[in-house]
Amino acid sequence: MSGEEKNKSIVDRIWDLFSSIKLAVVVFFIISATSIVGTIIEQQAPPERNIKLLAKFFGPDFAPTAFRILDTLGFTDMFRSWWFMALLFIFTANLVICSIERLPKIWKVVKEPIKPVTQERLNALSIKRELILKENVDKASEHAGAVLKKYGFKAVVRKEDKAVQLYAEKGRYSRLGVYITHLSILLILAGAVMGMLFGFNASLNLPEGISSVFAYKGGGTQIPLGFEIRCDNFNVSFYDNSDTPKSYRSWLTISEDGREVMKKVIDVNNPLHYKGITFYQANYGFEPSKDSIFQFAVTSNNGTKEDVNLKFGQSFNIPGTSVTGKVIDFSPAIAVDESGKLYTYAEMMFNPAVFVEFSENGTVKYRQWILVRSPQTWKVMDGIVEFKHLWGAQYTGLQVRKDPGVWVVYLGCMIMAMGLFTSFFMVHARVWIWVRDEKGGAKVVIASSVNKNKISFEQKIDKIAKEIMAKG
Repeated sequence: MSGEEKNKSIVDRIWDLFSSIKLAVVVFFIISATSIVGTIIEQQAPPERNIKLLAKFFGPDFAPTAFRILDTLGFTDMFRSWWFMALLFIFTANLVICSIERLPKIWKVVKEPIKPVTQERLNALSIKRELILKENVDKASEHAGAVLKKYGFKAVVRKEDKAVQLYAEKGRYSRLGVYITHLSILLILAGAVMGMLFGFNASLNLPEGISSVFAYKGGGTQIPLGFEIRCDNFNVSFYDNSDTPKSYRSWLTISEDGREVMKKVIDVNNPLHYKGITFYQANYGFEPSKDSIFQFAVTSNNGTKEDVNLKFGQSFNIPGTSVTGKVIDFSPAIAVDESGKLYTYAEMMFNPAVFVEFSENGTVKYRQWILVRSPQTWKVMDGIVEFKHLWGAQYTGLQVRKDPGVWVVYLGCMIMAMGLFTSFFMVHARVWIWVRDEKGGAKVVIASSVNKNKISFEQKIDKIAKEIMAKG
């Protein structure tokens, strides 16, 4: 350690540490690496879900131990852990101090206007072209100024002894592009921290016809919504001859103080937003109850149609007849085995079916299975009985998110795009053109400096030189 280093105070040493690019690289690497783990591990989820996930990586025997280690280290709620917040604070402090350390020098360059240069300084510039024109100095300098203007340079003209010097610059504020990017990173981090501290990520399994004023985090923690949400209906459609869902949607109603304030049908790509909380369609499930309602569209042979809603064991009439029907059995997913026997193959409503007993004047007339997805089973002896839905037997699985910092993140992303564009595609370019008398003509020396993309800018200088030569 040098004598100068030894004489530095503890504050100076801390400042030097936080103004180091190496620290930024190390902290950014740690944040990135831990974020990968935090993305794989489901945050704030029931332990059994993460243990099942870890079993794929470590095997079923070591998975519970791996979960306990990760849980102790805070990886199951990583983005709210003290150490992750500390990493974000260190990265933010490093970014701010690096900017404070370097910004004054850059700002001085930005604010310093371009000035004429001496012959020696002109010759020392790395980008330089020389031309000989047949016209006089005044005419040549006029042409040079016109060409510079065409390329976006507004030249200042300075007349010297038997010579004219033109100088111009553009893009001086492009040097601030990196600091615009730094600002955007700070905004994104601020928005993320706002979401971590004041937002939540929860779920809600809401059966048809049921309301809730809470969402639920991992472990069953209740999150008050501040209003009531009800699932009026849920529907799932499948691909033909398949149990693969094609789409599923929920009919939701928001109420406050006993008054309905909003209704919306949501699906996977169309969430509901209300008071800063977003409800996403995430999944669904089967949860029948004694209050579930069978919904039929019943049409008699003479064409009379009637919609029927009834509970299990209740009867309905085929309109215009004395025939009654009663649901005596139900299957959420029915199939036929090799022997022709019907069986239930899943606990989800993939292919729901009802077994209806039809009677006339108190005597059983016939029985028939009627399937939602099989129109050929709707035809019965006395008409058509379409089984439409078992309402109240399914729940919609909603992902519930509140992120008050999301608009700050979006703003940061837009500013970052501006900063990156400025940093990569805009340059601070300065051009000097010195024109002097040369044996009845004019000698033109073009010199320039640029802070980046030198090769590309040299090509532009070649075009400028070529156009000046063509005019002369």
